[in-house]
Amino acid sequence: MKVKIVSAAFNHVPFIKKIIDSVALFPSEYIDGMMNDFFTNTHTLDHWLCALLEEVPVAVAYFSPEKLTEGTYNLHLIAVDKDFHGNGVGTQLLKNVEDILKESGHRVLIVETSGLNEFEQTRNFYEKCAFHKEAKIRDFYKEGEDKIIFWKKLK
Repeated sequence: MKVKIVSAAFNHVPFIKKIIDSVALFPSEYIDGMMNDFFTNTHTLDHWLCALLEEVPVAVAYFSPEKLTEGTYNLHLIAVDKDFHGNGVGTQLLKNVEDILKESGHRVLIVETSGLNEFEQTRNFYEKCAFHKEAKIRDFYKEGEDKIIFWKKLK
């Protein structure tokens, strides 16, 4: 399934919330606060991208520079509406993220996720996309829930 990747627009927010709700990553009401700087600060280095199918967002990605580093970005969020899982939309969106960063001269992309069994598919996705499992921080999110950190060299 071929999608069009664009920078997120304010009118995409309700669709982004729907995507977040469909995959139950976190409460979608957090999106307004998370995106505020992106919409109000013309100098932000944060990126929000949407994958559009017939002009409707079906996936979202959010990434920003990792503070106190040179050329390292953190992929904070990538989510595909549950109805579109398995169609290559996430892979297309992630490739676009990587292309943007490479073209801007950035060198490393990291992503963090949960070690819970429910996130096994997510971890497999990152490995399929050539990320390397770099670290595990035990009990990070809460007792019994580890943080798994993946790393990818962009150059």
